[in-house]
Amino acid sequence: MANIAQQFMLELTAPRAWMLLLLPLFLLLVRCWFRAKRAREIRQQQDDHLPPSPPALPVLGHLHLVGSLPHFSLRSLARKHGYDLMLLRLGAMPVVVVSSPAAAEAVLRTHDHVFASRPLSLVADVVMYGTSDIGCAPYGDYWRRARKLVTTHLLTVKRVQSLRHAREEEVSTVMAQIGEAAGAGAAVDVGDLLGSFTNDLACRAVMGKSSSRNDDRSKLFRQLVVDTSPLLGGFHVEEFFPFLARFGVLSRVVRAKSERLRRRWDELLDRLIDDHESKYKPTMAAAAASDQKDEDDDFIHILLYVRQEYGLTREHMKAILLDVFFGGIDTAAAVLENTVVELMKKPRVMKKLQAEVRSIVPKGQEIVGEADLNGMAYLRAVIKESLRLRTVTPLLAPHFSMASCSVDGVVVPAGVRVLVNAWAIGRDPRYWGEDAEEFVPERFLDGGSAAGVGFKGNDFQFLPFSAGRRQCPGMNFGMAAVEVMLANLVHRFDWEMQAGKEARDIDMSEEFGLVVHRKEKLLLVPKLLHV
Repeated sequence: MANIAQQFMLELTAPRAWMLLLLPLFLLLVRCWFRAKRAREIRQQQDDHLPPSPPALPVLGHLHLVGSLPHFSLRSLARKHGYDLMLLRLGAMPVVVVSSPAAAEAVLRTHDHVFASRPLSLVADVVMYGTSDIGCAPYGDYWRRARKLVTTHLLTVKRVQSLRHAREEEVSTVMAQIGEAAGAGAAVDVGDLLGSFTNDLACRAVMGKSSSRNDDRSKLFRQLVVDTSPLLGGFHVEEFFPFLARFGVLSRVVRAKSERLRRRWDELLDRLIDDHESKYKPTMAAAAASDQKDEDDDFIHILLYVRQEYGLTREHMKAILLDVFFGGIDTAAAVLENTVVELMKKPRVMKKLQAEVRSIVPKGQEIVGEADLNGMAYLRAVIKESLRLRTVTPLLAPHFSMASCSVDGVVVPAGVRVLVNAWAIGRDPRYWGEDAEEFVPERFLDGGSAAGVGFKGNDFQFLPFSAGRRQCPGMNFGMAAVEVMLANLVHRFDWEMQAGKEARDIDMSEEFGLVVHRKEKLLLVPKLLHV
C-alpha cells in the first residue's frame, strides 16, 4: 500500500500530470470568458437601442438633475439628451420621458395597449382603496369595467348637460359675492373664490343639491382634496430606492399619512353613502322595476343603482367618487385662476374677450347662461391657450410599460414608468412657432396656426387631458364649468390690481403636485359694470 501511495505522488508531481489537471480548468475559464464577452456585447447592443441618457451618478442615478419643478428640469435635459425619448434612472427607478408629439403619439395611440397601465404606488394603494379608482388602477378587467361605468353613467354628455342648471346657480352665487366686494371697493382672493365654486359644483354633482348645501361638509371635502393632492402627486423616496422600504421606516411614515387621510375620507363618504341608501331605497326599487334613471340623479345615487350590474363594493364606489373630487375641484379651479392671471397680464386680450362676451349677451341680462356661449369663439381660444401655456398637469399621470416595445427604432423596456411632459410639448417652438412662450389666443382662431388643434386626444402637440385609453373622462365636466365661469367673470366686471401694484408684479412661482398651483394669492379688485 505504501508503494502504491508513493507511486501516485510521483506521478502527480510530474509536469504532464499537472497539465492534465489544469487543462479542464483552463478550458472552463476560457468558456466563461467567452460567455461574459458575449453577454457584454448583447448588453451593449441593447443599450445602443435604449433611449439616450445623461451621465448618471452611482446610487442616485439622475435624481440630482430633477429640481422642485420636474417639468422644467426634464425639458432642459431632453433638449440636451433626448428630444423625443430620454431614459433616466431616478435612484433605482427607470423612467422614460416623452417630450415630443411624435413620441407621445407612439405611447398614447400607436402602442397604447402596451403603455395603458399605471405603476404601483403606496399612497394610491392606500388612499384610493387598493387603486380602485379610474386614474390609478392598473390596466385590466376591473379598470375596463370602471371606465365603462364612468363614461356611460356618470360623465356622459347628456348628464353633463343635465348639470347645466346647477352650474348656473353656483355661478350666480359667486357673482353675488364679487358684486358685494365691488360695492365695498374690496379686493377678492380669486383663487379661493374659484376653488369654492368648483368645490361646491363637485359636491352638488356627487351628493345632490340638498346634501351639498351643508357648508361644513363641503369645506371638509375641499380641505381633504388640498391635503391629499400633494401626497398623491409627489415623489416619494421609497419609490426611488425600494431597498430602503425593507427597513420599514420610510414606508411606515408614508403609509401612516396615507391611512390617516383615508380614514378622514371614509368618515365623510361612508356617511354620505349611508344617507343615500336610506333616502333612495324606495326610489331605487322603483327605478329598477322600470329600468329607468332620472338624469338629475346625483353620482352617489347612480353608483348605488348600478353597483350590482358592475360588481361594485363600497370601496370601489368611494374610490370612483374620489376621482370626481380631485378632477372636478383642483384642476378646474387652477385652470380658471391661471387664465385670469394671463388676462391681467395681457390687457389687450382681456378687452377683446370682454368685448366678445358683452356683445353676445343680451343687454340687461346679468348672468351669462350656457346657451350664450355658443358664439364665443374667442372665449374658447383663450381657454385653449391657457391650457397650452400654463397646463396645470404638466406631467401626465405616469404610464407603465407592460412589455418591451420599439418606438421609432428605440427600445422602451418592460416594467418602466413613462412620463409625458405635456408642458414641454405645449411650449415647443418646433410645433408652436417662435411665440410658443407667449399668450396668444389668436393662434386657435380660424386662420391661426393652430386653428384646427383641439384637446380631444387627436392632436398630440396639445395634451391637457392626455389621449388614448387613459384620457381624462371628466374633460367635458370640467370644461363646462370653466367656460361658463370665465364668461361671467369678464361680463359684468372689470378687474384691477390692488393700489400700488401692477400686473407685471404678479408672482408666477409655482408648487408642484398632482395639480400645479401658484404659490401666492391672486388678489384683484372688481369694478362692477352696469349691464
